[in-house]
Amino acid sequence: LSHLHAPLPCPVITEDIFCMDSSNMQPEEWCVLAKEIHRVLQTCDGVVITHGTDTMAYTAAALSYMLAGIGKPVILTGSQLPMLHPLSDAPRNLMYALTAAAQGVGGVYVCFGTHLISGVRCVKTHTTSMHAFSSVNAPPSGRIDSDGVHFDEPQPFQPLHPGEGYRLRDTIDPRVLLLKLAPGTSPDVLRFAAEAGYRGLVIEAFGLGGLHYIRRNLVKALDELSEKGIYVLVVSQCLYEKADVSIYEVGRGLMREHVISGRDMTTESAVCKLMWALGQENPRQWLEHRLVGEYR
Repeated sequence: LSHLHAPLPCPVITEDIFCMDSSNMQPEEWCVLAKEIHRVLQTCDGVVITHGTDTMAYTAAALSYMLAGIGKPVILTGSQLPMLHPLSDAPRNLMYALTAAAQGVGGVYVCFGTHLISGVRCVKTHTTSMHAFSSVNAPPSGRIDSDGVHFDEPQPFQPLHPGEGYRLRDTIDPRVLLLKLAPGTSPDVLRFAAEAGYRGLVIEAFGLGGLHYIRRNLVKALDELSEKGIYVLVVSQCLYEKADVSIYEVGRGLMREHVISGRDMTTESAVCKLMWALGQENPRQWLEHRLVGEYR
């Protein structure tokens, strides 16, 4: 904060929760963060989390589910260059994040550059650009310009049961495997998920949700996983638009109890939602429910 050469937009209390490379941020850290956010928001009006960029989209998605319906802003931000680098974007991003957190708009967002992105729509799409993050399959939640902070599309909240409000749901099961298909992927890779003790599998399938079934029958292998009670969430390898496993003939054979279309969810959001849903009662009802605008 001492490197921000301008008056702060609000009083700020600082706490160090972790000091680690974001590559080391894992589900255990997400749970600690969620509990800390829940605690401090009993007395504060908003939270800003400074976070490394590599896994920020995963943390933002996980917090979006664990804190679904929260009535105060939770803003994650970071930078492409360190605070003391002469070209650093850190002072600007931090100042923008603090200003956004003072607006009182509930939900979990990533503030980077001049955009605010819903935590379940955020993807890191560039490694060196100062515009490192994109809002995928949804417009940005907000923007910052010379007139101030504008929340045009705040993160929505649709409770599972009418009238249900926010409560901390920080139970999570990290036993989820992410698999990106390539032509020739062996069904044995899917069977490995069961043998290794995974409870969930996110598959990045071809196009709208295609999987090969000649010579190497992935559909049969998914059937076997479903019979073992392992949940499978199918998303598209394409960055934009949806997966729909019912479109293909092979897809219609996939509509098993534990095989669910991830629609237009980002991979990061799908992985985090599956981990989170497996920590709740009746995971399927959560996976099929649009909670915070994670899919259309």
